[in-house]
Amino acid sequence: MTELAKLTICETSLDQISETRGRIVVFVPESGKLDQFGRRVNRLMRGALERFVESTAFSKLSEGDAAELAFPTGLHVEAVQVIRLDRRSSPEVERRAGAAIGGAAARGSVLVLAGGRQKLEHLAMGCLLKTYEFVDHKTTEDKDERPDITLMVSKPDTVRADIKRIQAVAEGVFFARDLVNEPANVLTTESFAERLEELRDIGLRVEVLEEDQLEALGMRTLLAVGYGSESPSKVVVMKWTGSGTEAPLALIGKGVVFDTGGISLKPAGGMEDMTMDMGGAGTVAGVMKTLALRKAAANVVGVVGLVENMPDGRAQRPGDVVRSMKGDTVEVINTDAEGRLVLCDVMWYAQEHFEPRAMIDLATLTGAVIVALGHENAGVFSNDDALATSFLSAAKAEGEGAWRMPLGDGYARALKSRIADVKNVGGRPAGSITAAEFLQRFVRDDMPWIHLDIAGVASLSAASELAPKGATGWGVRALDRLVSDRFEG
Repeated sequence: MTELAKLTICETSLDQISETRGRIVVFVPESGKLDQFGRRVNRLMRGALERFVESTAFSKLSEGDAAELAFPTGLHVEAVQVIRLDRRSSPEVERRAGAAIGGAAARGSVLVLAGGRQKLEHLAMGCLLKTYEFVDHKTTEDKDERPDITLMVSKPDTVRADIKRIQAVAEGVFFARDLVNEPANVLTTESFAERLEELRDIGLRVEVLEEDQLEALGMRTLLAVGYGSESPSKVVVMKWTGSGTEAPLALIGKGVVFDTGGISLKPAGGMEDMTMDMGGAGTVAGVMKTLALRKAAANVVGVVGLVENMPDGRAQRPGDVVRSMKGDTVEVINTDAEGRLVLCDVMWYAQEHFEPRAMIDLATLTGAVIVALGHENAGVFSNDDALATSFLSAAKAEGEGAWRMPLGDGYARALKSRIADVKNVGGRPAGSITAAEFLQRFVRDDMPWIHLDIAGVASLSAASELAPKGATGWGVRALDRLVSDRFEG
């Protein structure tokens, strides 16, 4: 699994600058006025930093952007990274500045001259997240090497307290990214469950429900998805109890480790990306790891359904009718609309067994949400305005794109079946909404609920501001903040 960059905090020592090797980072505000660190670096560089700050190249930098002065005279470092950053900047800008540091850090050492800046959590978050590389299957990589980043500050004890929590969140994001990036021959339903069982080491209670138990519970829609696979279907329950006996928040994740579409086979082009169809379960796992690492004062249960959707002589067919754990019968029109069949049983199980305060499900559920929102925002569907508003605020604070989408009886009518209680698809129009309406059928009337369709944001074909190409870990930070804002204390 990918380890975080080594991040340490040290006290201000101007004399250390002249002996530093690797890289140095200097912050310069829009005014161009150098602080004590900048003045010392400038003196050692014989005025080169000041000349750069007075140049048009610096004036063209946006706040949070960086420029490099390579192999500077008077220093042992290979580069001085100059970042335009005011003393008080928005979290978004500070994350961007941190990403500039992390993106250039590679596997070397970096000394960040942060000085009197005390609130460094957003900068540290951007820095840590941008250092992520998934190299587990590259034989030429030295996997033991990782960036070594030191923040030099005037009040190290104050900064350390903030950074400890940031590291816990980043650990959760890395865990989610690693899970989503893994190929399906490595991350099978069995190995996925084993990785989640390892979370017991940090204080989570983990239970794995096997196929015979799922059959006894009546989870037939979930089991039907996995009939064509050699990998056994499983449900994994992760519990974090940090707040007495109060009812938990339930996080539900779709964990389709590979999705061929089943008998409704997907086109060959791009099918290799369907290793990411367990992104919802990956995010839930990442959140649960973060909560345990930071000892969150909240009760949260994460429940993920792990299946593989394959074509086989035993696979379910279009036209089949299956009975859910709730008891509703479902006509399967399209076997590639399998995620909702997994989620509906897991959601019902969570409500029956844990009676949660609220429930949030996450799934790479529909291509339709990508048509609607692209790769900038996840689709947010909810039956509770207060809960939805709290989540959207948390997502905005963390810079994770999310957009509220509608629900309504008119959409639900598209799911009416001739021979069963409901169909699993409602046609092409409003596909992400009808999928959410299908799920809402399995939400009790008094249960505050959010459905997050993360198909467009869980994995990207190009690098983003805080992540390389591939898995993003979207949602770990937003959900952790939601827990902190609404469910802790």
